[in-house]
Amino acid sequence: MQKYFYTENNIKVPAVTTKQMMEIDRIAMEETGPNLYQMMENAGRNLAITIMEMVAEVIDPSIVILGGTGGNGGGGICAARHLLNRNYNVTLAITDGTKLNDVPKKQFEVYINTGGKIVENLDEIKADIIVDAIIGYSLTDSPKRRAMQFIEWANKQTAKKISLDVPSGIDATSGENYGEYFHTDSTLTLALPKTGLTEEKCGKLLLGDIGIPKVVYEKISIEYRSPFKNRFVVELNYK
Repeated sequence: MQKYFYTENNIKVPAVTTKQMMEIDRIAMEETGPNLYQMMENAGRNLAITIMEMVAEVIDPSIVILGGTGGNGGGGICAARHLLNRNYNVTLAITDGTKLNDVPKKQFEVYINTGGKIVENLDEIKADIIVDAIIGYSLTDSPKRRAMQFIEWANKQTAKKISLDVPSGIDATSGENYGEYFHTDSTLTLALPKTGLTEEKCGKLLLGDIGIPKVVYEKISIEYRSPFKNRFVVELNYK
């Protein structure tokens, strides 16, 4: 049975499974565009905008972005660069900078060339907001080693928290968690919401436009009406 979320204007937004989202990404990258770098850039910019709105009332906020080595991490790195370009106090931590995939690696290089900071010891920093860009929608097992350390550290902090796409540690399709997961206040999910997103585990739910055209959804028989109108990020209701 198809699951839906709804915008404030009652536009019905279909939810997708991990398998469906992987196919959407494949079609976009191999057949129609946009390519992965473009989608990652769109995701990162939307995340940066959302973070700026979250800290609007905080004087000189300290922003900590926790990134993994895949596409989700690349979006987080991109957001860090956009925030740095706007003179925000942003610090990036990566689970393993030596294992970044090709496109996230390029984002990382640009961030470093911009003068971005990297932190190894999270206990040394204070955070007003913590950003979870560790794993994303592809989780199939419990987070490993450094990723789990990031999650455990974040869950002990009192800072505001936001997850990119799916809270790390949550199965995007089922909503189940494999042990510890990132306890977030809000989630910026990308392109379409995932079937496993719940209010209990994801908090306030936002949807970010990463530029995927309607024709991509039509290719896998998803009935799609753009929920974005004149915006790139919209809030979704769970029912």
